[in-house]
Amino acid sequence: MRPILMKGHERPLTFLKYNRDGDLLFSCAKDHTPTVWFADNGERLGTYRGHNGAVWCCDVSRDSSRLITGSADQTAMLWDVQTGTQLHTFTFDSPARSVDFSVGDKLAVITTDPFMGLTSAIHVKRISEDPSEQISESVLVLKGPQGRINRAVWGPLNKTIISAGEDAVIRIWDAETGKILKESDKEIGHKKGITSLQKSVDGSHFITGSLDKSAKLWDIRTLTLIKNYTTERPVNAVTMSPLLNHVVLGGGQDASAVTTTDHRAGKFEAKFYDKILTEEIGGVKGHFGPINALAFNPDGKSFSSGGEDGYVRLHHFDQDYFNIKI
Repeated sequence: MRPILMKGHERPLTFLKYNRDGDLLFSCAKDHTPTVWFADNGERLGTYRGHNGAVWCCDVSRDSSRLITGSADQTAMLWDVQTGTQLHTFTFDSPARSVDFSVGDKLAVITTDPFMGLTSAIHVKRISEDPSEQISESVLVLKGPQGRINRAVWGPLNKTIISAGEDAVIRIWDAETGKILKESDKEIGHKKGITSLQKSVDGSHFITGSLDKSAKLWDIRTLTLIKNYTTERPVNAVTMSPLLNHVVLGGGQDASAVTTTDHRAGKFEAKFYDKILTEEIGGVKGHFGPINALAFNPDGKSFSSGGEDGYVRLHHFDQDYFNIKI
């Protein structure tokens, strides 16, 4: 499996996202410039210029016409995917960490970091069809959790919002009233901050990755813990195959915590686990630093990883991969 190395960022990668058709890959990094690539050959299509800070997260609309990005410059921006034009800027009092379009793309959830005495918050914005009618006001603002909220995504039918972050608690909020409906059990939940969260294709369950060196699979409605995957280093990124029962974990220590003795590239591999049996079935090496972002192509035939080294690595699976027997 020869990876395609995509060098378009000067700083560490933070997030990767495929569009729904699987032909485009969007990458975010600490270098202010979200980038879009062809997902089959890794050719760079273009960049979105306008942020003045690290871009933490992005999401693309169902029809691939709009992109939303959240940045440390205290803004979330809406872009025209094709032209790279800025359609609207949502301004906040603190850095924007996570963005997610609702089903139907009529709403977006944006989380902001704790900053200068402000707590972390979840903002729900209405997204207009016509950019000239776009308003900046939030439909709903949710506050409460201590520490940073690293990810917030929409639950089934846009009725709920699921958030997770530094306090290691997963919360399900009512998207209408803003009330907390459920919180993950401290006994079975993560013990350290949750870095990443991703929903399954059918939206019935989701996976979380944490600094406690584990990933966990949860039922999206009941917040029941389904499976637990353990590894020997902090997990920064998680993703699930839409095709096979495979879970991929990526991570490694924070760059500041890596000692000179731990410089073997093999430490920073994307590890594949059997989703049902929770056993490790393989790994893909290559990054010279922790993996911060992982994404599966919606067709399940390729995946990409983004690292602290500034590279995006695009892997198309060999036929052998689809014949793995446990």
